[in-house]
Amino acid sequence: MAKLLRIGLTGGIAAGKSTVAQRWQQAGAIVIDADELAHRALEPNTPTWQEIVREFGRKFLNADQTVNRKKLGEIVFGDESKLLALNRIVHPAVHRMQTDLLAQCERDGRAEFVVVTIPLLYEVGAERDFDYVVTVACSEQTQLARLTAKGLNEEQARARIRAQWPMQKKMDQSDFAIWNDGTLRTLSEQADIIWANIKENCYAKR
Repeated sequence: MAKLLRIGLTGGIAAGKSTVAQRWQQAGAIVIDADELAHRALEPNTPTWQEIVREFGRKFLNADQTVNRKKLGEIVFGDESKLLALNRIVHPAVHRMQTDLLAQCERDGRAEFVVVTIPLLYEVGAERDFDYVVTVACSEQTQLARLTAKGLNEEQARARIRAQWPMQKKMDQSDFAIWNDGTLRTLSEQADIIWANIKENCYAKR
């Protein structure tokens, strides 16, 4: 059985990671979304949920006991110590789930490639888990436009941008980078070129 190739997909907030991941899923990759795992980790009465309640209080829960992510985000993105506390709780749980899913993909042998989208891949030191890392980036002006279009005000948007490494720093450390300031077609073309390069490199090593 050929080794499962692991691709870490990261980048700035609102840069277009999900669109690239969907493109590669259509090309045959299994996609694991760290944000989705974080949602699962925060389901009511899970150990992670209980830690969140202990750390931040029940005032950040909705009526159905789910975590009010919007309300929590307003607090943590304005206070670095609170953001660090949140990350210390959530990231280990997400990493465990991600590791289990990757091991399952390896056992199943159903696909040759797995893509894991992790917004804070470099920030949490996860780059060592992957054969290749790809960064999706765009200008800060584009980020602001996309985030405000989703309902954030400029101050909230800038706080979320500041919570991540600068785009250039991520691009410099990645194996491949995609610049997404243009059209969906341009993004798709870049994604297809990089996907072809990864596959070619992978098969050349076998």
